[in-house]
Amino acid sequence: MNTALVITSISPPNHVLRTYAEGCQRHGIDFIVIGDSKSPADFVLDGCDYWSIERQTRSGLNLASLLPEGHYSRKNLGYLIAMKRGAEIIIETDDDNLPLVGFWEKRHKEQEARRISAPGWVNPYRYFTDEDVWPRGLPLEEIKTTPAPATEATASHAPIQQGLTDGNPDVDAIYRLTRPLPITFRKELPLALSAGAKAPFNSQNTTWFKEAFPLLYLPSTCSFRMTDIWRSFVAAKICAANGWDILFHSATAFQERNPHDLMTDFRDEISGYLGNADICRKLDELEIKPGVEQIPAGLLNCYEVFINSDLMKTTEMELLKGWLRACMKVRQTP
Repeated sequence: MNTALVITSISPPNHVLRTYAEGCQRHGIDFIVIGDSKSPADFVLDGCDYWSIERQTRSGLNLASLLPEGHYSRKNLGYLIAMKRGAEIIIETDDDNLPLVGFWEKRHKEQEARRISAPGWVNPYRYFTDEDVWPRGLPLEEIKTTPAPATEATASHAPIQQGLTDGNPDVDAIYRLTRPLPITFRKELPLALSAGAKAPFNSQNTTWFKEAFPLLYLPSTCSFRMTDIWRSFVAAKICAANGWDILFHSATAFQERNPHDLMTDFRDEISGYLGNADICRKLDELEIKPGVEQIPAGLLNCYEVFINSDLMKTTEMELLKGWLRACMKVRQTP
């Protein structure tokens, strides 16, 4: 299956980007890097297709002029470029996550996995470690919840799969300010969440299969620390309506985290600390129709909930509609 790897970065070609470029060349993967206004003007890396802001504006994608500069959501352009080239699998990660050996293994939408289908929040990290750790985006009132038992291995259809990350995994600022790192997760059977069970997933080490591509949309009118988390809540709602699982699997990457100001991260996560549980309750109340052809309407309904809850601006709807038009256009291109 045609596979693309998408990263957004403002760094010059570093060790991580060079490692991905070399690996993608070996494995026949299309490596797309989306730059931003702070990216170096002379970015050159063999095995990498780099898109500067100037090249993005000349891409023919109208969304390039709508997306804000200096925001992680410009990664949306990388997804569209991958779709336009015929990708059937899109992998995404960040420029501070080194691939482990398992990262280069073939992806499978159908997997054997442990399963949780009981309604409520799930902390997927606790099924791969005994450490008291939780993922960024899990409501704070849920971090002490006892893990529900998972079933034995069962068949799972999961067009969205979250790989864990060893070393410095994707935890929130409260964890980083109060708890120890690094962490190494156990190698375990994947964990599948069915309708009713929910957990945040991020953009750090995530695989998307073609039927779920429209759900890749990253919102722009919220903070960098919440864009992929709130995307995951929307994606999970629509996956549940279609009977698709969300899969979490053992670590296939190791993070050497870029410098962060933890108090800035904390500030940018406050809207999530205060709003994640409530917004998911509101999403639970929505009736989403099943079917791939119903995904655009489902996305519009879900993001309207965020706008009405004052978690995103009304301009988000224009960006989302631009994304949906672009998805339709690139998927119709021969």
